[in-house]
Amino acid sequence: MADSNPRWPLWPETAMPALPHDSAHLHVAGLARYVDDDPELPGTLHLAFGHSSEARARIVALDLAAVRAFPGVVAVFVAADIPGTNNVGPIAQDDPVLADGEVISHGQPVYLVAAETRLAARKAAQLGKVTYAPLEAAITVEQARSAGSRIEADQRMARGDAAGALAEAEHRLAGHLRIGAQDHFYLEGQVAHARPGEDGQIHVVSSSQHPSEVQHLVAHLLGKSSADVTVEVRRMGGAFGGKESQAALFAAAAALVVHRTGRPAKFRCDRDDDMIVTGKRHDFEVEYDVGHDGEGRLEAVSLRFSGRCGATMDLSPGINDRTMFHADNCYFLPAAEIVSERLKTNTVSATAFRGFGGPQGMLAIERVCDHVAARLGLDPLDVRQRNLYGPGHDVTPYSMTIEDNIAPQIIARLRETSRYDARREAIAAFNAGSPVLKKGLALTPVKFGISFTTTHLNQAGALVHVYADGSIQANHGGTEMGQGLHIKITQIVADVFGVDVNRVRITATRTDKVPNTSATAASSGADLNGMAAWRAAMAIRERMADFLAGAFGCTAQDVRFTPGGVIAGEARLSFADAARKAWLGRISLSSTGFYATPEIAYDRAAHRGHPFYYFAYGAAVSEVVVDTLTGEHKVLAVDILHDVGRSLNPAIDRGQIEGGFVQGQGWLTTEVVEWDAKGRLLNHSPATYKVLTASDRPGHMRIDFWEGENVKPTIHRSKAVGEPPLMLANSVFCAISAAIAAVNPARRELPALDAPATPEAVLRAIAGLRA
Repeated sequence: MADSNPRWPLWPETAMPALPHDSAHLHVAGLARYVDDDPELPGTLHLAFGHSSEARARIVALDLAAVRAFPGVVAVFVAADIPGTNNVGPIAQDDPVLADGEVISHGQPVYLVAAETRLAARKAAQLGKVTYAPLEAAITVEQARSAGSRIEADQRMARGDAAGALAEAEHRLAGHLRIGAQDHFYLEGQVAHARPGEDGQIHVVSSSQHPSEVQHLVAHLLGKSSADVTVEVRRMGGAFGGKESQAALFAAAAALVVHRTGRPAKFRCDRDDDMIVTGKRHDFEVEYDVGHDGEGRLEAVSLRFSGRCGATMDLSPGINDRTMFHADNCYFLPAAEIVSERLKTNTVSATAFRGFGGPQGMLAIERVCDHVAARLGLDPLDVRQRNLYGPGHDVTPYSMTIEDNIAPQIIARLRETSRYDARREAIAAFNAGSPVLKKGLALTPVKFGISFTTTHLNQAGALVHVYADGSIQANHGGTEMGQGLHIKITQIVADVFGVDVNRVRITATRTDKVPNTSATAASSGADLNGMAAWRAAMAIRERMADFLAGAFGCTAQDVRFTPGGVIAGEARLSFADAARKAWLGRISLSSTGFYATPEIAYDRAAHRGHPFYYFAYGAAVSEVVVDTLTGEHKVLAVDILHDVGRSLNPAIDRGQIEGGFVQGQGWLTTEVVEWDAKGRLLNHSPATYKVLTASDRPGHMRIDFWEGENVKPTIHRSKAVGEPPLMLANSVFCAISAAIAAVNPARRELPALDAPATPEAVLRAIAGLRA
C-alpha cells in the first residue's frame, strides 16, 4: 500500500486549517439540494403507507376498495405484490416492508398507496379497512420478560468473581436507573426518489447513511442483482443513526412502485408518520449491585441492562453489545459482571442512534460513582478519579488492554482550568442560603471506543480522478449528513497534491462508483474513508512523481507537491501544468483506494478481544440550577476539554462537540418517548416531543481541544469526533442530581432520578428525598 513504505512524510508538520463546511454557502442561501429538491420527472408517483392500528394481531381481512377508488390513486400494493424477499432488516429477515398476515407493532406498514399527488396518497391511505384478531402484545420490558420474548439470548461479559467480591466488600449498595429513548428528529425526514432505467435497472436517490445496504435490500426485494440497482446520496439533512437501517423501508417502497408501474416514484414521509414508523434510541432498565471500600474505590460491580429492542432485531445485538463495552467508561472494574437482556416488544424496533448504545452504558456507571460518593459523603469527582484506569489497572472487562489512556490527565487539567473545586465551594454556600433554587456541579469523563464492533464493517473505498486541467474529483463510500465529512476528505486529498481545496470536488456517494461500502456510522467516517481517499490520491501522486522525475532528470524523491506548485529538481511548474504533462505522457491520473482498520478482532461468543482500534477521550463540567418548586432547571455553564487527536478541521470538530453535547443534553433532560398500554406512540410531533432550542444552550460554553495526537497511525493522527461528545452531557444529568441532593444534604442518599430529568422526574426525586 502507498503508506507502507512512503517516499514522503506521512502527514504534514503543520496543522490542518479550520475551514467552513463545503456546503455552508449553499446551506445559508437555501441552495443545497436534498432528495426532495430533485426535479420530479413527468409521471412521478407519490407514496404513502396504510398503517396498523394494532400492536400485535392477525390480519383477518383487508378491504382496499375505497383506497383504490380514491381520485388520483394509481395503484395499491400489499405483501403479495413483492416479487422477492419482503424484508428490510439489516441482520435478520424479520422486518417486512409490508405486513404479511400479522402485524407486530402499532404503525407498521400494511399496504402501500401510489398516487398522482402526495396529498392524494396520504388521504387514500386512511381509507383501508383492516379486520384484526388481536393477540397479546408485550409493550414494556416487564411484559416481554414475563412472556420470554427476546431478540436473542441474554449476553454476559465478566471478569473475576463478581458475586464473591460483592459478598466480601467493605461496603455494598444497590440501585435502579431507568434510561429513556430518544427520537432522532432530523431536520430532513425520511425520503427516497426512485427512477426506472433501461433493461429493468433502477436508480434510487435516498436519504441514507448506508447506500450499499439499501442497494442490496432493494435488489433482494425485487429479485434483482445488486448490479441492477444504483443508490445515490448527495447529502442528508441530519441522520444521527436514524438513517442507517431505517431509510431502507422508504427506498424499498419507492423501488417496488417503479418496478411494478414503470413510473418514477417518490416517498416523502410525513413527520408524524416518520416518528411513528421509525426506530428510536434504545431505552433501558438498569439494575446495579456494587461493592466498594471506604474511600470509594470499586471492588465489584454487577450491572444488568434490560433493553427494549422493539418488534424486530434491526441493529439491536450490536447496540446492546456496545452498552456492555462502555459500562466501564473510564473506570477499572476489578471484578465485574455485565448482563444484557435484549427484550422483544411490540413497539417499533429500536435502532442506531449517535453513540450506538454507549451512552446508556456510560450513564449507568456514572450513576454508580454518584451513588458511592453520596453514601460516603465524598466529592463524586474524587470517587471518579480514584477509580480511573491506570498502570497495572488497564484491562477492560472484555480483556482489551488500554494503550492510549489520557483520561487522568484530561480530568486533572479540566478540574484545574474550570475552577471546579472553588465553584463547588461557592455552590455549597449558595445552596445553604437558597431554600428554593439549588445549584449542582458535576465533572464526568468519556472513553469511547472507535471502530465497528462487527469487524468486517471496518473497511472503506475511494475513487480519485485528476483531470488534465489540474482539477480533482473525489468520491468515497462515506455519506454527508451535515457532519463535515466531505470537507475533511477534500482537505486530505488537496493536501496530498499541495493544492487549494477549491480544486477538489467531492461528488455524491454512489454505489456504482465505490461498491460494498459500510454505513457512515460508529464515528469512523473520516478514519475509514479519509485513509482510503488518501491512498487513492497518493497512488496518483507517486505515478506523477515517477513521470516528472524522468522528464526533468531527478529522482522521484526530489519531486515535491507544494502550495506554490510542483517542484521537480530545478524545474517548477503549476499543478495544472504537471497534470497536463502527465496526461500527455499517458500516465493514469485515476486511482481507487482501499483501507481496512488493522489490529481489531472480537470473539462475540466469549465477549473477549480487541474490538476497538483506539479510544477517544473527553471530559465536561456542567453547572445547573434547579427550581425545587417547579422542577425546572437551567444549564448555566459548561466547560469541555475534548480529545480529537490532530484535528482534520478544528472548525468542524468544534461544531461536532457542541452539537453532540447539546443533543445529549436533550436526551437526558427534555426528550420523552412514551408508548401507551396499547403500544401507541404518544410523542410523534414537535407538539408532544420537546427537543432543545437555541435558548437551552448554556450561556457559558467553553470548548478546548486536548493537545496531542492519536497514538495509532490514523489519517493525519486524528481521532473520531462524531459520537463521543454526546456522552459529555452525562455531566448535566449528574449536576441535576447533585442539585436535587442539596434539598436534603444530611440524608447522604442519591436522589431517585431517572432519565430524562424532566420537571416531573425532578419533582418526584425531590419528594423522595423529603419523604
